[in-house]
Amino acid sequence: MEDTKKIPLLKRIWGRKKLLLIIAIALVVGGFLYQRLVILPKSTAVETAKVERGTVTEELVLSGEINADEYAKLTFPTSGEISWVGVKEGETVKKGQALTKLNTTVLNTTFQQARATLRAAEATVENIHDQVKDHTGDETYVQKDTRTTAEAAKDRAYEAYVAAEYNLRNSTLYSPFAGIASYVAHPFSGVNILLSETQVEVINPQTIYFDVTADQDEVIDLFTGQQVNIVLDSITDEVLEGAVDFISYTPKAGESGTVYKIKVKLVKDNYDSKKYRIGMTGDAKFILQEKEGVIYVSPKFVSSDNKGKYLKVGKSSNKVYVEVGVEGEDRVEIKGDIKEGDTVYD
Repeated sequence: MEDTKKIPLLKRIWGRKKLLLIIAIALVVGGFLYQRLVILPKSTAVETAKVERGTVTEELVLSGEINADEYAKLTFPTSGEISWVGVKEGETVKKGQALTKLNTTVLNTTFQQARATLRAAEATVENIHDQVKDHTGDETYVQKDTRTTAEAAKDRAYEAYVAAEYNLRNSTLYSPFAGIASYVAHPFSGVNILLSETQVEVINPQTIYFDVTADQDEVIDLFTGQQVNIVLDSITDEVLEGAVDFISYTPKAGESGTVYKIKVKLVKDNYDSKKYRIGMTGDAKFILQEKEGVIYVSPKFVSSDNKGKYLKVGKSSNKVYVEVGVEGEDRVEIKGDIKEGDTVYD
């Protein structure tokens, strides 16, 4: 009795397994057919293009940033207290204009003390020289030691006097050129500052340029006056025209490799100098070669084998061997049995 009851249950289980097996086979077959009929035709589609005539440009792209010839970070030669500030950030300044000033009370006191010490040292030296003036040929060791000590003290007093006078004279910062005060550390008086702290930055926007570096393999292709197109990372829809103004003869210090400084002057009729800022980054495209009216194709259609470079012309199985001229990013000059309007295959 128990065996006869189990038979319908086994049939039901086997029926379910058959159904699952059929579904699994259908999924596998469907996936195979989809891959053969849909995915593979797309992936193996042959791309074509027409051979064209026009201008081909070979470029060298180097990254860099905006800098300026007249750009100064001004600091005081000594620490002290700000007593006066005569400029605000963003204001236009004239060459020689006073920008900010230190309190000179302590500086003037130090200068007066240094001057008095120098006068005393000079008097001491004169007195000792007067004492030993008749002993030029028989000066004793004691006399020589006394004279040398006094002269050394005078020298130290003179150096202290020069330093004190320098600090007092430079207690006011002046603009070294006409431009814009782009940074003011302390826009108010009464602040104690350190001598290493930049107080004011001044820039002349009319002297900005694009600063790049080129390694030893790249710099040999560059020359003064060479045309350059610049695209800034912050203004990608605008192309600035420039020209190489300077190429350094010595490697740039502080770099890990052998690289050379390149200055690219912007064409002044092509840009608003107040629109751009120091430190803005971008790419400079140096035009190395340019040919007009030549036959060209996209680089992706040029293939090569042990016989040389070739194009597939007319059909994908027809190889036509060619020579390549100027190679640009999007266009390659083609020389050989190729004419404008021919269809090429990848």
